Amino acid sequence: MYVWARMARMLATTRSRGPYVMGGEGRLAFRCLPTDIDFNIHLNNARYMMLADLGRIDLFVRAGLIRLARRNGWAPMMGGLQAVYAREIRLWRRFEVVSSIETWEGSQVIGKHRFVLDNGETAALILTTAGVYDRKARSFIDIDDVVAALGRAAAPRPPTETERVFIASHRNLREQAKRN
Repeated sequence: MYVWARMARMLATTRSRGPYVMGGEGRLAFRCLPTDIDFNIHLNNARYMMLADLGRIDLFVRAGLIRLARRNGWAPMMGGLQAVYAREIRLWRRFEVVSSIETWEGSQVIGKHRFVLDNGETAALILTTAGVYDRKARSFIDIDDVVAALGRAAAPRPPTETERVFIASHRNLREQAKRN
């Protein structure tokens, strides 16, 4: 089951977090519930992805992207992700998902989701690649054009070495998937 109740809470509290500013972070607080765990009694790997989705949707809603996308026939779409787990999130443990848009190149956005325990330690880190698809044109939109359509003046920073490696790895894996 998707995290519908958590999504409803996130949407109901969007205004209290204010608009998303490029380069900023979004923070959503959670507790590891019995519906989140696996046989090891900690947050299961699929739930990390669902909670990262909520972090991403929160940024998109607060930036005005969801409204703009609906009006223009666009669709924000995930391209892929890479996740690493450093510490477990045990049942009933409090944590935050700290989400950010790190940078972009052409039609590709790099996002980051950190799962931070209540003691400040990072439990997991997820890097994502995504884009905004124009359904009518049947192509992805240059992110600079999306930022301009949002009425923002923001420029991407150069990708870090880690982000460059992630982008290259993603591109290679995507090419392999298309060949099979």
